[in-house]
Amino acid sequence: MEKVEMYHIEYEKPKVTLLQESGLGVAEIAARTCYDSFENSENACIKRAMKHLDTDAINNIDDSDLLANLAWVHHHHSIIEHATLSYLIQGTSRGVLQEHARHRLQAISVRSTRYTMSSVINAFVASKESEESFSFFLEKLLGFNLFVITDRNYLEIEIKAIYDKLQFQYEKDSDFLKNAIAKSSLPFIEECKGDSETLFQAFQMGKKKRNVGDGFKHVVSDNWKVDLVVTFNIRSLKNYFDLRDSGAAWFQIQWLAKAMKDVTPLKYLKLIDKEYKNS
Repeated sequence: MEKVEMYHIEYEKPKVTLLQESGLGVAEIAARTCYDSFENSENACIKRAMKHLDTDAINNIDDSDLLANLAWVHHHHSIIEHATLSYLIQGTSRGVLQEHARHRLQAISVRSTRYTMSSVINAFVASKESEESFSFFLEKLLGFNLFVITDRNYLEIEIKAIYDKLQFQYEKDSDFLKNAIAKSSLPFIEECKGDSETLFQAFQMGKKKRNVGDGFKHVVSDNWKVDLVVTFNIRSLKNYFDLRDSGAAWFQIQWLAKAMKDVTPLKYLKLIDKEYKNS
């Protein structure tokens, strides 16, 4: 992934992959259903759609004069809600996720900290068997590539904060180990006494504690990386790009919006972005 420096801090930009696109055909079918104007389409598969429905051909059309006219002349954007795109986003931040959630019309599925932070908790518990407990924890977390900010000095501060939060809970909660480690893996603590690395590997190979994040999600910050799949209809995507691919937007979500736009096929951009209107 690409790295960039902002405000003297090094960040890693997200990676975006287009997973699927619905095509423009359904949107034109919807529009022509409203006007009963199938015979006026420049696309033969649309022209004969009510007599012979070739869905493959319909979903593969690259242009639609009607959709362009509705979008740019009449500003009738509800029709283009029938066209959708799905993106896999890897390595954005929880801070961006908060911004993303403000866009109402989207389907979004996000990597869950409840289910996926076992390695962090395993590293902390295993570190208790080391004389250099924090150093062990630090090196493990640095190896997990958990954060959007990649500057080593900054990450030492961030990881120390995570360690201190867990240490606070460890000292206060008599059930910490029961909440942190699967019951079947608890015996490893005695079996690997004094050997942090062996204990960590045993935890990693053992059963993971279900919903481990329930007791420990508080340790994460906006710098924590997340992966997600998001699906927009292109009317909502237009709103997203208008607001987020803008100098007024927070720089991290600008990076994401630009990466999404870079993998969005031209036929959709022509309907929602003036820069591509006449391409």
